[in-house]
Amino acid sequence: MVEDVTKPALILVGPPGSGKSTVGRRVAGRLGLGFKDLDDDLREAHGLEAGELVVELGRERFQELEAELLRSVLASFDGVLALGGGTPTAPGVPELLAGRRVVFLDVDLENLLRREGLVPLHPWLLPNPRAHLRRLLTERRPVYESVAQLTVPTSGRPAEDVVADVLMALPTAAS
Repeated sequence: MVEDVTKPALILVGPPGSGKSTVGRRVAGRLGLGFKDLDDDLREAHGLEAGELVVELGRERFQELEAELLRSVLASFDGVLALGGGTPTAPGVPELLAGRRVVFLDVDLENLLRREGLVPLHPWLLPNPRAHLRRLLTERRPVYESVAQLTVPTSGRPAEDVVADVLMALPTAAS
């Protein structure tokens, strides 16, 4: 069986708070497609938020579940997909993303720290969100860049400007 790398129409990657859900919903709406957040699917399937699942199951088992769910979603979902911040770092996931339309929503540390609700939504950032986010950005940026065909900066930019940049990169948006 040949894998259909045109599905989903777009995959967004980036750290927590980079705007994947906000931008993804708006891009999906503009394209008339569905939107899916992999973290929401994980919560529905396992009854816990992603951060709680990591604590409950351990990082390795959590990443196995992420990769399994992603494999299933890639085979069946046509719309715009936002991955969890750590999903691209899971073993095997970069290979699953190869050849697909992946956009990295890049954000700098200062803008991440200003995003309302980021720390309460991701309690694993405590007790030192600045240090944790700095390390996370340093470790993950090369992975995000390696799986993405395009990097769109989000720092200090309105969501609509980011949406416009993402749409310009899609071949279907121009047709």
